[in-house]
Amino acid sequence: MPLYRVVKRSLLTAIESGGCAPGQTLPSETEIAGAMGVSIGTLRRAVDELTAEHILVRRQGRGTFVATHGTDRFLFQFFHVERADGLREAPVVELVSFERARADDEPAQALQLRAGEAVFRIENCLRLQGSAVIHDRLTLPAALFKGLTERRFRERPGTIYQLYQSDFGITVLRASERARATAADRQAARVLGLPTGQPVLRVRRTAFTFGDRPVEHRVSIIDTAHHDYVQQLSRPAGSLS
Repeated sequence: MPLYRVVKRSLLTAIESGGCAPGQTLPSETEIAGAMGVSIGTLRRAVDELTAEHILVRRQGRGTFVATHGTDRFLFQFFHVERADGLREAPVVELVSFERARADDEPAQALQLRAGEAVFRIENCLRLQGSAVIHDRLTLPAALFKGLTERRFRERPGTIYQLYQSDFGITVLRASERARATAADRQAARVLGLPTGQPVLRVRRTAFTFGDRPVEHRVSIIDTAHHDYVQQLSRPAGSLS
């Protein structure tokens, strides 16, 4: 294994274990390189990869930080719906339902659970420019989110992924998505104010934390009458703000 990957793994271990908490500034490059017995160049290569993966973030004149989840990161990395004219904004999220349930086959497989294991099942309506555009159905493993309640979820001060990170120590690093055209079922049609059977876009997402461990399964039904699903295939390394 190249030396910089050994350094990268050591930094990941420190972050995952909480030794470097979200939002914390890393020691100087000189300190870290000296402690690990490597060159500054080797350290920088490891940090460059972690920055490109949105695990670290560099801020000009302030240093390198462990990335946190907030509205900017949500819009930059995990939210891909914008108005057809290019307007992008954070959605207003309204809780539709919250229940403790048993995992169905599809989310169980995505979350590496057995069918029937305890999960939280959550439905949200996401509004953009005042209109209902997205119906989200989330499934979370109950074992990973002990103590989660409807009130705690509803009254979170930030984004959903920020709640995972701040209250449960779960940092979503990446997500895998599959999209397909479909027809709105009765529940999605009710939430979005559409006729049942209206053409919509369905996006299935599995979100992962460290070690590629799945932590969330999400099905999003998107009304694309006035909005597009936009995915950037590449971004400049270190551009996260």
